[in-house]
Amino acid sequence: MSAPVIEVMRKRHVKHVMPIETAVHRKPWSASVFNTEIDLAKKGERYYIVLSVMGEIVGYAGLMFAVDEAHVTNIVVDPNHRRHGYARLLMCALAYEAIRTGCDALTLEVRVSNTAAQSLYREFGFAPAGVRQRYYENTEDAIVMWAHDIRSPEYLDRLERIVTRVESGGESCAV
Repeated sequence: MSAPVIEVMRKRHVKHVMPIETAVHRKPWSASVFNTEIDLAKKGERYYIVLSVMGEIVGYAGLMFAVDEAHVTNIVVDPNHRRHGYARLLMCALAYEAIRTGCDALTLEVRVSNTAAQSLYREFGFAPAGVRQRYYENTEDAIVMWAHDIRSPEYLDRLERIVTRVESGGESCAV
């Protein structure tokens, strides 16, 4: 299997992201929303990446920056390409970008029913901090999770352990 490649999302990638977005979400973002987010990324307000395997985009993720924190807006892997560590690779890249830009914390919302994602986020030091009732399509609650002190030596050690585990499987967190 070819090594996955992570790169900054560009507008040319949106047409490849959309089939994944519509396959995964009941209320998917439109191409217009992605293009607006990419424009905001050019201003340093967002950060979006795609993950490709053998030239095919199989996942994407994003951050929104607010003062000294980064909010994970999405982290999505094509259902046909799950269980290969791609979400972990995307999360590594997001965490390193948040640290690079001077953020002290990461935050996100995750569906109460998405226990696999919750497990991944706990691996990255996220802990539940609250619940947003009826957040998703006004039907499912979201757990709000935070990872604090992401520039601390302890958090950097955590990331290094994840990177070592990922790379021992032939993957890389580099963007």
